[in-house]
Amino acid sequence: MKSKILYIFVLIACWGCKVESELDYPNTPQGNIEALWNMIDTKYCFIEEKCPTWSELLPEYLEKANKIAADDEFALFDLCCELLDTLNDGHVNIFTSFEYYICRKWFEKYPKNYNWDIIKEKYLTDYKSISSMQYDIIHDSIGYISYSSFSDKFSEANIYYILTYFADCKAIILDVRNNGGGALTNAEKLASIFTDEDVHVGYIQHKTGKNHNDFSELSEMYIKKDVSKNKWKRPVIVLCNRHSYSATNYFINACRYLKNVRIIGGKSGGGGGIPMSYEMPNGWLVRFSSVRMLDVEKKSIEDGIMPWIEVNCVNEGKDDILEKAIEIIEKI
Repeated sequence: MKSKILYIFVLIACWGCKVESELDYPNTPQGNIEALWNMIDTKYCFIEEKCPTWSELLPEYLEKANKIAADDEFALFDLCCELLDTLNDGHVNIFTSFEYYICRKWFEKYPKNYNWDIIKEKYLTDYKSISSMQYDIIHDSIGYISYSSFSDKFSEANIYYILTYFADCKAIILDVRNNGGGALTNAEKLASIFTDEDVHVGYIQHKTGKNHNDFSELSEMYIKKDVSKNKWKRPVIVLCNRHSYSATNYFINACRYLKNVRIIGGKSGGGGGIPMSYEMPNGWLVRFSSVRMLDVEKKSIEDGIMPWIEVNCVNEGKDDILEKAIEIIEKI
């Protein structure tokens, strides 16, 4: 239970969410279902993209809620989860004192494409660790970095020592597979290491009204050249998979527009929105995206990003994605 409470705290704290309440509905199974449906209907930014039939679901779920006893929190929780599963969105969560909900459908049908044990045993010899980064030199002249969470900060000094360690390397492989996201500021800082100019990487747009298509004007998003003092101008290959989610998905999108960076692996996990938190009549917290991010072509990045070269891990005892990155670099 302590771990779940800590998890809830970290999720809310990381995004700096302002919690808003739905107080116009009674604290009954039907009242909570209607409040939840209305929150998503009026504040969620991906309705048309995720569930265009959302408007038709309310009568069905009110009827199901009517069959739940007033004090049966477990049945109500299950019904809320069933309703939210229609969105297929990992950024949609419910937090209670006994359980939390997260949708897993967005990654379950995709290859895992990652095994850290294989990487350690087959490719690394004496890797070092800083924050959530593990790094080593592989194949004599390639710098390898695994970064497992954008929730963990890294300093300019950290990056300086890593790049100094890679001084004689001709390229870097940056592995963000299974990085479930974190802070966008860390994603921007990392991307800025690979550019000495400001790079336009997309747009951001806020939900502004109750209608599904009520949004603010598009605001441009940039990777700023001066966010990091450390620079790497040689080739970079970023490895991703379906578990590369949220802030990592944003990072992968940004890397598409950096001149010396290429992306290989599986399709990224998506999560192209910024979540906010709201309170149901019974006090449960609901978290979902009310701000969406688009790429330079003004297309949603919510469903994930296809890599420059798609590779899946199919051979036992080796990492086909990492092998492909090494092959590409050795031809440079």
